[in-house]
Amino acid sequence: MTTPTRSSYLAAMALALVAAALLVAVYYAPIWWVALKAPNYPPEAFPDGVRIHFHMNGVFNGCKKVERAEILEKEALDCVHEMDTINHYVGMYPIAAGGPVERFFSPFLLSMLGVMVVGFACSRRNLRMGIVASGFVAIAAWMAVTYFSSDGLRFQPAGYVLAQVTAMDQDAGSGDTAAADSSSSGAALIARLKAELAKSEEKAKDTEQAAAVADKQRFINSLRVTFQKDQERKASGVVWNGSGRQLMLWHYEKNLGRYFNNPEEIRPLVAKMSIAGQVMFFGILAAMVVLLFGAWQGRGPLYWLLGLAPIGLPLFFLIDYSAWLYWFGHNLNEMGAFTVKAFMPTVFGDGKVAQFSTHSYPYWGFGLMVAFAVVVGLVVLIRRSHFARRRGTG
Repeated sequence: MTTPTRSSYLAAMALALVAAALLVAVYYAPIWWVALKAPNYPPEAFPDGVRIHFHMNGVFNGCKKVERAEILEKEALDCVHEMDTINHYVGMYPIAAGGPVERFFSPFLLSMLGVMVVGFACSRRNLRMGIVASGFVAIAAWMAVTYFSSDGLRFQPAGYVLAQVTAMDQDAGSGDTAAADSSSSGAALIARLKAELAKSEEKAKDTEQAAAVADKQRFINSLRVTFQKDQERKASGVVWNGSGRQLMLWHYEKNLGRYFNNPEEIRPLVAKMSIAGQVMFFGILAAMVVLLFGAWQGRGPLYWLLGLAPIGLPLFFLIDYSAWLYWFGHNLNEMGAFTVKAFMPTVFGDGKVAQFSTHSYPYWGFGLMVAFAVVVGLVVLIRRSHFARRRGTG
């Protein structure tokens, strides 16, 4: 057996850096897409059906503007709104009510995975400890400021703020549900959010992300005004502090009550989500302490966890995605126009619900996740060979 070469150590570090770069791309990429198709959504006007894209930081419109001579369409249909409208008839909560904790903490979790991989690839203890310790401290400080401090929301990536505004920028439909939403949010506030979003889109037509980066503070101000008006209506006395925790819980509450404004049902759900947020926050801190000890050891199960845990990212996403689909299908509100039995929405492939065909498939962002897992797997194999060679020469 020969000793590990310098080139193999450099290869491990280079691959780790590639993996970290892939994580950045994963955060901004569409991970999964879902579409509904039905006879009343003809392919001429809806070539992809009513389609939405799931990102790590929110749910975005997947419908494109139709360019046909017989169809006059100034802008693409908001298919997130359209799908919510369809779903609420059977008592399903709005899509934005899913995964609020995961969406909020996703930038910190992905950053943590990046630090873990780079630290795992480093063979020198002092350098490895410097990378992992400084990385974890920076992430913990960023997370704490964003979650708890006043105006902490400004430290969230722009895409998250855009997703929050977009979710609030939806009409609840017509009839009684529209009246309920109008009383809870205010038609004038909805119009204000639409106007703010339109201003941003005029400045940056290339992507929604670019629009959000340019106007993140404007979106935060819009959310602040909406929050304040909502608290005034309820005479709650709660004031806006701009913390990520405050926005997350209020936003979750507003989405739960968009179509089914029943406070008695909503309050317990918000209380559980508050606990889930606290558990996630302190759970991440605890995991960092454990992994830091593993980095110091440089061997053993905790050290290998630095490299092996990130490989599971695609699987972790699928488990969480499936769990939320189960929640949506098994927590149907009785206020829905139609009564259906609890069901499991399609996770992967094609399905059927009433007259709608459902389609759920991974998108290119999930491919980046798989590529990340493969690259990290290569890093693990290289490091494993390093230890094997050391034992052989020992």
